[in-house]
Amino acid sequence: MAVAKLAPQVSRPAPPPGSVITRSSRERTTAWPLVDRIAHALCWVVGIALCLVALAIVLFMFFKGVAYLHPRLLVESPAPSAVQSQSGGFFDPILGTLIVAAIGIAIAAPIGVALGTWLAEYGRPSWLARAVESVIEIIAGAPSVVLALFGLLVFAQGYLGFLSTTAENGGVYGRSFFAAGAVMAVLALPLVVASTREALTRLPDRLREASFALGRTPATTIRQVLLPAIRPDLATGTVLGLGRIIGDTAIISILLGTYLDFEKVGNVPAIGTLRGTGSTLTSYIFNNSPAGEGNAPQKAYAASFLLLIIVLVLNGIVTWLTTRDGQSEGGGLGRALRLIPFMPDPSS
Repeated sequence: MAVAKLAPQVSRPAPPPGSVITRSSRERTTAWPLVDRIAHALCWVVGIALCLVALAIVLFMFFKGVAYLHPRLLVESPAPSAVQSQSGGFFDPILGTLIVAAIGIAIAAPIGVALGTWLAEYGRPSWLARAVESVIEIIAGAPSVVLALFGLLVFAQGYLGFLSTTAENGGVYGRSFFAAGAVMAVLALPLVVASTREALTRLPDRLREASFALGRTPATTIRQVLLPAIRPDLATGTVLGLGRIIGDTAIISILLGTYLDFEKVGNVPAIGTLRGTGSTLTSYIFNNSPAGEGNAPQKAYAASFLLLIIVLVLNGIVTWLTTRDGQSEGGGLGRALRLIPFMPDPSS
């Protein structure tokens, strides 16, 4: 039987210094068909336009925010007043934003990672996996106001009265930080699921095979090898969900209210606050905008600038962590191989 020999790979010599590399006629855009050149130009125009729009928004909010944002606004509670100088700050909305974000992401992150892992690594039975995928897609495309109305219907039930504000006659309003945070978790869930699933799908199968060959069970492989290898992707999905929570207004208006300050329920400090109502930065901005009833547009500009800064800082932290993790450990593949004993270092 004849054995085919592999042709030796010949390395191409580097071009001498000062030489000009010319493109073939197919690589020049001038040789493209007219339709391709028009599409290429439109892509450039749309990309530059989006960058200019984003830059205009950031610069507008920067100049408006710097003009009206003062340190005292961060530590003063809002006060109802027709005069902006006497309407206080937005300490309570900042605290409300942090509370809702903490509740929402604490629910969405573990459930989203678990669902994404199950869809990527198991997906059985197939009919259930397809049903879960369809539900996640429906949630991702549903308007937040629809989720808010559904959440109000659920939390207004009598058996969930301990989680929200109740009336004197025993009626349940269904409005609280608990309710808003839980519905916000549903809003952020598709982002966490998609990020986890895509990251696990990109990992090569040899990682799983190597772990199985060393006697690891599938659950142990997922917990000790695969999930640690996609930490940056998990962080990205979590922060994307966090940004979606922080920036939503419909759920806050329906399930938390547009009150300026907190209205506690009961005498227990922490639980009373979570069962009560309040405001976040988004509802504060809407209430004080020209379209609202607060009649304090300067405070709305200042709060908008603060909200924009929070979102930019979160994205910057995720970018820094992802870059640092990938450079220091050789990316997700390198991290996964280091977690399997007796596996060689891919960088050596």
